[in-house]
Amino acid sequence: MNTLEFKPFPKMARLRRECIITEKIDGTNASIYIGPYISGDAQCIGIQYTENVPLGMWVGSRNRWITLADDNFGFARWVYDHTSELFELGEGHHFGEWWGSGIQRGYGYKNGERFFSLFNATRWVEHDKPTASISSDNPKAPPVFQEHAPACCKVVPVLYDGLFSTLAARSELNRLACLGSVASLEYMNPEGIVVYHKAARVGFKMTIKNDDKPKGQA
Repeated sequence: MNTLEFKPFPKMARLRRECIITEKIDGTNASIYIGPYISGDAQCIGIQYTENVPLGMWVGSRNRWITLADDNFGFARWVYDHTSELFELGEGHHFGEWWGSGIQRGYGYKNGERFFSLFNATRWVEHDKPTASISSDNPKAPPVFQEHAPACCKVVPVLYDGLFSTLAARSELNRLACLGSVASLEYMNPEGIVVYHKAARVGFKMTIKNDDKPKGQA
């Protein structure tokens, strides 16, 4: 006999929990995927042979895979040139911002300087900076520490790491507006911030200008 599937009410996260606030960089959304190699896939940009399954690397923009022949501001070419380093990221999807010369704000760069900044600042820290422990709601869980990103990558700047509050978000947004970008020092027209609520596992963005308008109207 067929029965209607029961759908429970989803569990809600508590609002007064930890959050991390990072600078929102105005470039173009970019991603790298590392997973089991698919033979004959022309979109695969690199292969790493391991003792088990060979790994492939794919490159994406916001909504499509890109290649050397169908690139997005040269990101696929950059990944191709740094494939051996980028395999250090490990299997999975790695999202970030591709920004710099000729892309959106440009951040003062005019001679072809471009950078890939990883979004997951909880997990990653830049290769020349010290790592820190990653907080957990489970006091019995073994300690987990941040990982160093490959030397060719940056990580979005962390502006605040602590208890969520709208006051903290507004304070960091105002600080950017007054002091300029942290990602590119002395650049005085940054875009805004991203607030990632750790318990809810969701991010929210705030922009310095036109935050009350939809993106298409800003």
